[in-house]
Amino acid sequence: MTQVAIQELTVPYLNKIADVKDIRKRVLNKLLVIDDEPDTILLLKGILEREGYEVTGASNGLEALQKIKLVQPALVITDMMMPQMDGWQTIQKLHEISDVPIIILSVLNQTESIVRALELGADDYITKPFDQIEIIARVESVLRRCTANSKISRIGIESIGLVLDLDTHEAFYQGKCFQLTGKMFDVLNILIQNAPKLVTYEELTKSIWGEDSVAIRNRLKYLVYLLRQQFLEGNTEPDFINNIGRLGYKISTN
Repeated sequence: MTQVAIQELTVPYLNKIADVKDIRKRVLNKLLVIDDEPDTILLLKGILEREGYEVTGASNGLEALQKIKLVQPALVITDMMMPQMDGWQTIQKLHEISDVPIIILSVLNQTESIVRALELGADDYITKPFDQIEIIARVESVLRRCTANSKISRIGIESIGLVLDLDTHEAFYQGKCFQLTGKMFDVLNILIQNAPKLVTYEELTKSIWGEDSVAIRNRLKYLVYLLRQQFLEGNTEPDFINNIGRLGYKISTN
């Protein structure tokens, strides 16, 4: 059985600014559905989004490989009979770059096909046509098994293409990688965890420096300036960091 490759958040300010369970819930609700039938993707999106999941679709394995790094799904549901890259190849390629758990959803109901998929590393196998209640139950079951001891390593905001790696202190934005140092990383980390909510100057300064004063707030503003400059040097427009009057900062998710 595969494990979701997520690294535990241990930064000391986390409990002050954002609830760990809430962050874990937001990370684990992302699903990637791979199927060459648009109607199947729409059907699964409707079923799973009603249960609170965020579902992204891909029409084949090649498209899925392009989307997985940005989406960072907690679970993949894939068909087997697809053009360009079939389900067998997709499972193998996904496991080369990720430990994400995989559920097979296919019309192939022969024992040989099911066994082969499980031996390749699939975590469950559902045959079409499927029952709505069964899909929900299987998804929840695999997530429980695969995330019992999981840890969070990346957080991000898919709508603006921003991902933060908590292990390497790298930010990925508009297809480019930025190495963040020291408290610049801390600032962006807190803002992402609370997006799209406003984080006040006081919350930021006390979380990062343990105190709040005019001098500390000036240091915070300078850090945000340096953060924006670093993104500008990469020829990107960091317009997602918004200064809200004299209150604080927030990340725009639109």
